[in-house]
Amino acid sequence: MPDGSFTSVDITRLLKAWNAGDASSLDRLTPLVYSELRRLARRYLAGEQRGHPLQPSALVNETFVRLLGGAAVEWENQAHFYAVCAQMMRQILIDFARAQKTGRRGYRMPKMNLSEAGDRAKIDVFPVDFIDLDRALTDLAALDHRKARVVELRYFGGLENAEVAMVLDISEPTVVRDWRVARAWLYDRLRAANAPAGAQATERDSRT
Repeated sequence: MPDGSFTSVDITRLLKAWNAGDASSLDRLTPLVYSELRRLARRYLAGEQRGHPLQPSALVNETFVRLLGGAAVEWENQAHFYAVCAQMMRQILIDFARAQKTGRRGYRMPKMNLSEAGDRAKIDVFPVDFIDLDRALTDLAALDHRKARVVELRYFGGLENAEVAMVLDISEPTVVRDWRVARAWLYDRLRAANAPAGAQATERDSRT
């Protein structure tokens, strides 16, 4: 997330001006947020081969296209803006991965690793594709919507704990606990989903 109180205040001011119908504010807003969105996009696509059809700039540009083409959003502040972008980037990556999976043989879908999102209590999660992650997050949301949102905002939005707390209107210690529990839950779910069939059967037998 960009540092500097001036930048944060300026982004919030421009977002509110955009709310009020000042289209020119978008021109001034774009350069302030573009570099941060590109940083997030590069992290999502890190490790992909050169010439990958979805590049960071394309992901950011598609996010802006959806922002402009969707319903008007009553922006509250910078954290709210990145939270909405987080949801959009997640959906863009899922849509892209599904389209490529069905339309191109041998395509290697983008991989991610939850340990990249940063946390003092690291949990090493093997790389998984975005479709597996989306399914796991959907399952988590059915059990605990707030914890799924914390993961989405921390990983896809790049928000810090304090900013997640602001968006979700909860305390920062609650964010820390939710993030730790959610990552552990996702680790177990994704490990089971990606284990060889024989290993899954062995693990089930060991629990009986």
